[in-house]
Amino acid sequence: MFGQTTVGTGGVSSASSRVFRYEVVGLRQNEENDKNNYEIRNSGSVYVTVPYSRMNEEMQRITRMGGTIVKIEALSAESGQ
Repeated sequence: MFGQTTVGTGGVSSASSRVFRYEVVGLRQNEENDKNNYEIRNSGSVYVTVPYSRMNEEMQRITRMGGTIVKIEALSAESGQ
């Protein structure tokens, strides 16, 4: 991947350990998430934690559900947050 290098500890790519948390507002129940067994709440922020490799598809899913990402925060995978 462009701009990513391997790190000395076992040759693990830094991209594989990158995790991000999205703060999302405006999620609503729609045809896409009606298949879920639970309701989507309409108020407040929802936090979604996603690995670097799934960032794009998660952004698309949030958009389809009517949500708006208001903040993206980088987390370390080891922190377990």
